[in-house]
Amino acid sequence: MENEPDHENVEQSLLAKTTEEELNKSFNLEASLSKFSYIDLDKELEFKNDLIDDKEFDIPQVDTPPTLESILNETDDEEESFVLEDPTLLNIDTIDSHSYDTSSVASSDSGDRTNLKRKKKLPDSFSLHGSVMRHSLLKGISAQIVSAADKVDAGLPTAIAVSSLIAVGTSHGLALIFGKDQNQALRLCLGSTSVGGQYGAISALSINNDCSRLLCGFAKGQITMWDLASGKLLRSITDAHPPGTAILHIKFTDDPTLAICNDSGGSVFELTFKRVMGVRTCESRCLFSGSKGEVCCIEPLHSKPELKDHPITQFSLLAMASLTKILVIGLKPSLKVWMTFPYGRMDPSSVPLLAWHFVAVHNYVNPMLAFCRGDVVHFLLVKRDESGAIHVTKQKHLHLYYDLINFTWINSRTVVLLDSVEKLHVIDRQTQEELETVEISEVQLVYNSSHFKSLATGGNVSQALALVGEKACYQSISSYGGQIFYLGTKSVYVMMLRSWRERVDHLLKQDCLTEALALAWSFHEGKAKAVVGLSGDASKRKAVVADRMVEILFHYADRALKKCPDQGKIQVMEQHFQDMVPVIVDYCLLLERKDLLFSQMYDKLSENSVAKGVFLECLEPYILSDKLVGMTPQVMKDLIVHFQDKKLMENVEALIVHMDITSLDIQQVVLMCWENRLYDAMIYVYNRGMNEFISPMEKLFRVIAPPLNAGRTLTDEQVVMGNKLLVYISCCLAGRAYPLGDIPEDLVPLVKNQVFEFLIRLHSAEASPEEEIYPYIRTLLHFDTREFLNVLALTFEDFKNDKQAVEYQQRIVDILLKVMVENSDFTPSQVGCLFTFLARQLAKPDNTLFVNRTLFDQVLEFLCSPDDDSRHSERQQVLLELLQAGGIVQFEESRLIRMAEKAEFYQICEFMYERGHQYDKIIDCYLRDPLREEEVFNYIHNILSIPGHSAEEKQSVWQKAMDHIEELVSLRPCKAAELVAIHFSEQIETVIKKLQNQVLLFKFLRSLLDPREGVHVHQELVQMSPCVTEQFIELLCQFSPNQVIETLQVLECYRLEETIQITQKYQLHEVTAYLLEKKGDIHGAFLIMLKRLQSKLQEITHQDEKTKEELSLKDVEDTMVETIALCQRNSHNLNQQQREALWFPLLEAMMAPQKLSGSAAPHLHPEALKSLTMQVLNSMAAFIALPSILQRILQDPVYGKGKLGEIQGLILGMLDTFNYEQTLLETTTSLLNQDLHWSLCNLRASVTRGLNPKQDYCSICLQQYKRRQEMADEIIVFSCGHLYHSFCLQNKECTIETEGQTRWTCYKCSSSNKVGKLNENSSEVKKGKTAPSQVKMSPSCHPSKGDSAIKKVTSEPVLDPQQIQAFDQLCRLYRGSSRLALLTELSQNRSSESYRPFSGSQSGPAFNSIFQNENFQLQLIPPPVTED
Repeated sequence: MENEPDHENVEQSLLAKTTEEELNKSFNLEASLSKFSYIDLDKELEFKNDLIDDKEFDIPQVDTPPTLESILNETDDEEESFVLEDPTLLNIDTIDSHSYDTSSVASSDSGDRTNLKRKKKLPDSFSLHGSVMRHSLLKGISAQIVSAADKVDAGLPTAIAVSSLIAVGTSHGLALIFGKDQNQALRLCLGSTSVGGQYGAISALSINNDCSRLLCGFAKGQITMWDLASGKLLRSITDAHPPGTAILHIKFTDDPTLAICNDSGGSVFELTFKRVMGVRTCESRCLFSGSKGEVCCIEPLHSKPELKDHPITQFSLLAMASLTKILVIGLKPSLKVWMTFPYGRMDPSSVPLLAWHFVAVHNYVNPMLAFCRGDVVHFLLVKRDESGAIHVTKQKHLHLYYDLINFTWINSRTVVLLDSVEKLHVIDRQTQEELETVEISEVQLVYNSSHFKSLATGGNVSQALALVGEKACYQSISSYGGQIFYLGTKSVYVMMLRSWRERVDHLLKQDCLTEALALAWSFHEGKAKAVVGLSGDASKRKAVVADRMVEILFHYADRALKKCPDQGKIQVMEQHFQDMVPVIVDYCLLLERKDLLFSQMYDKLSENSVAKGVFLECLEPYILSDKLVGMTPQVMKDLIVHFQDKKLMENVEALIVHMDITSLDIQQVVLMCWENRLYDAMIYVYNRGMNEFISPMEKLFRVIAPPLNAGRTLTDEQVVMGNKLLVYISCCLAGRAYPLGDIPEDLVPLVKNQVFEFLIRLHSAEASPEEEIYPYIRTLLHFDTREFLNVLALTFEDFKNDKQAVEYQQRIVDILLKVMVENSDFTPSQVGCLFTFLARQLAKPDNTLFVNRTLFDQVLEFLCSPDDDSRHSERQQVLLELLQAGGIVQFEESRLIRMAEKAEFYQICEFMYERGHQYDKIIDCYLRDPLREEEVFNYIHNILSIPGHSAEEKQSVWQKAMDHIEELVSLRPCKAAELVAIHFSEQIETVIKKLQNQVLLFKFLRSLLDPREGVHVHQELVQMSPCVTEQFIELLCQFSPNQVIETLQVLECYRLEETIQITQKYQLHEVTAYLLEKKGDIHGAFLIMLKRLQSKLQEITHQDEKTKEELSLKDVEDTMVETIALCQRNSHNLNQQQREALWFPLLEAMMAPQKLSGSAAPHLHPEALKSLTMQVLNSMAAFIALPSILQRILQDPVYGKGKLGEIQGLILGMLDTFNYEQTLLETTTSLLNQDLHWSLCNLRASVTRGLNPKQDYCSICLQQYKRRQEMADEIIVFSCGHLYHSFCLQNKECTIETEGQTRWTCYKCSSSNKVGKLNENSSEVKKGKTAPSQVKMSPSCHPSKGDSAIKKVTSEPVLDPQQIQAFDQLCRLYRGSSRLALLTELSQNRSSESYRPFSGSQSGPAFNSIFQNENFQLQLIPPPVTED
């Protein structure tokens, strides 16, 4: 022992020089930080903090709070009345089955569920907030802890408590007390290793408010109290709680005589320290018994000295977290429970956390309790109301993507969270934004697992508490005055918020200048989070930050120049400065430091020509948006020169018109603008720089006047100049500046007068003798008459009626008339524009202009009687505009109409007739005008249907329409028919009489009667006699005989007898047959068709080879198919004899040519006729018995004489067909019987099969199915494996009533797929969402405790909905070769080719047929062998 140095020497030898620097960082700010933790309350009041309150809701006030005894007597697994709003907390799947048997969380990553949670990653917050926390190693303390373990066998550190001193407990029972000065000197070493051997490790520490007492809790349950001033042991308490349990927590309250301890049995005790007659005693009272639910975390409310008078401190509140709920109790004046709050479902291994802090809400400072277990942090605001009762309101909670093992308030706005993989998260409480994450695995944090498992006393704790203890680190983290201390196995680290200046500097050190400026700007604007070190009012804070930003900007500019690449392409240098220079410009302008920008910064950057160019280009957007005014003349000049050098003249023009150019060389700028055609800029410079408005006009006129006067076409450049001139004149006369803004008010009248005087000059300056008078007005009229007159019209609108204005107006009008009327070089449009303009001016109520009416007559003559017929529509349009503008009062109407008719100005005529309500004459205008003749129908329809026209007017219009009916029908028959049908359906026969032309009548009637023509008229409205329809049918027979049958099928009212006579007259046999069939004379129709067929057959028999064989054969086939169709349609309604009367003559007719083949010359198509005959036979077979057909054939005298060889093929084909159909019927019956048997077997098996549930608890209430013994509650098992109590399913509304029966649906399957209501159509329900089979079980009888008898409910013999559903599902599951498909294809083949015999010569279907499958086999009976 002699060789062992004392503690002082150990300490000095281990302290390095850098320790002092670390300590300066860590502790010098302690005073200020503690101030900030108090100041931030005032700051919150100042901010009128309402971010947190927007989602606030109140926990209902309890009239009579529960007693502590009633809380203690509650069973933990009973359903709590308070339900969290987050339904995921109730999900049973979140329970984890991993075992946690490692003492350090860092080593248990592999089994940690939280690794699975890290699916979503938050964006990196470093660039936004910089480094918020500063963490440093306390080297002095760390070195001495290691030294003490080596030299005095102090053991490893186990607990830490911090006040104005730092206390560290060790595993061998020592408490080491360090100072918080720069030296971190070891002040006291309390206890001894011998006592440590008896008491075990120190498991908990607590220092009281004035830092005079230290409480130590030990792993074997003892508690000691020490005097921190003298180092004396004051009390040694061994009987405060049940023996054999470790102390998990011990905490002083604000009352130095009152402490709370929590042991590994889950109980909580109140310790009261007294001194009677000089003897120190300790009284213990149990606040919460672990037998009713184990408490594993306690947190008394501590108030700061400045809040000691807060009304809530008198209650001495204590928060406790058990494994199932949170309790808040008041220790004074008497014990009272103020709140309970259940967790809901969570991971059983997650650690309950509690933390108090005073925060400001609604201008009041009140304590807020943060509690958490898992990944959701709840905030509860605790207030005292007027009656003296405690009122708790729940605030916006915080959802995380990781599990927490520690929660610490660093101030009222900022919290620091430690997750289960030892990563710190700094969070802004109000916005819930993550400010920074810090990895602290290097700390090697000490965990308190051994104490929670109570290993020192034999591990006598519950499994649940031991599971929580795996991640418990309550005693390793202590916060005080804005600092958080972390105890590692060999070190102590301290964390604190950096000051705003330090955060900015930290970014600067890392060369993140842009981020540093952005962060500083957020401090400047008051938008930064976790701000420390900025005090005073807003303006003072802004000034401090702005000064710092200016320093950074200078540094940034130097760095931009220094880091510029010296060699390489010019583009690389440009890119470098384009990345950096805009930042300088932006922040100088944001800080409103133009002086800095245009003096020091500009001078500095001008050293590099590329940087200077980029700087000048950066200014452009600010100038164009008018955010930058008042530049220095030098910068303005450099700016214009720079863009000029880069040939960006459009940019130069845009910049000039936004700049104050009075300080530049005006003449030089004007010259540059004129040379580069920057006319906007030139006008702007003249106007703003010299208050000169006429000179720009003169310059522009000199360019555009000569080509216009010479009659040449202007170039694009000259057109642009002319348009700018017009806009400029318009702006000047309206008092607006060109191109932006307004002319100063005092200059407006002067400018107007100058411009007018300029326009009405008789001659231009420096005019040649040949120049015509009024050159300026003449030039503008030639350039764009309409736009120039519009400019004048707008100007006249603005004029006040003073004498001078009236004179100007009259003078301008006189000049316009003189220039345009006395010259022949203006087009009709231009002259018309002038007179339209004059008509509008003269029509005004306050008109003062005078114009000679004879001029208007001259214009009328000019427009209506031109020397040539060109520009007809243009002249008409001009005259129409003139009349509509009010010019009509200047003309005599009868003369106007005469001239318009003569000139064929039909729109003018229409305009005049409209004024005189002569609507009938307008029809003539439309019909004569080839451009608008089709609009006549709409016009007539509108006049006749729109109300407002008199009956006489409508009658005259209709009469005119009737007079021109032939023209209307020839124009558009369907439109004419629609017009007649809608307005005059009763006069249709009159219209028909008027239509003498048969072709027009046919078109009219077809449009009227045939609905396929698209005339949308209800046939009920058109009451017509059948004669009209028959007249149409006769015309149809004449002009379009091929369409008669199609038309008859859609026509309605016609008489059959008369129509038959018409068709017979025109020898349309098919139509006659159709009508006879419709009449009911089937035989008559058949005879006509048969006669046609026989004549066609005769043609084919007697034709020679030169005729068109194919065409005639096709005719025969078509006629035969129509005849067969006639027979088939009607055979169903006939008796056997009548059927034979149809079919046998048809068969005879088809076989007759074949009979002749032996006697006469052989005809050309024996095979084709045989095929057609076979088609007839196949069609007959459906209606005539087979023996009758054979008998009829054999009775024929021709075949009776031994010519059976001719028809052998026919008869064999019929027998083949019979055999095939018989075999098909037998096979189909057999297959259907097999399918039915298979389905019923499977259905019976599925209905009688038992179900195997996945779990033995209800999936809704999560309780054992056999738990509810007192209730007659049925158990329902679904085929998906989920099990429920019927009562729970009813509460979740999982029943559907169908046909009087109750049907259940699985709650989990339907809710997880977000299906609100189960689709009742079982064929649409996906497998697994509902249960095809369900079994109800009743746990009503329990023969033994271990298992219960499960009784099946018997099912009725009829199929219930579930069985039907099961049957549907089995059908869907069956995936064999589809017999239904096979039968369907067979039937399709037969129906589509019903007339072909099923023989080997016929090939099967060519498309993807099941018959082509090599495995397909169908055994058919072979046809009988026939003897020759």
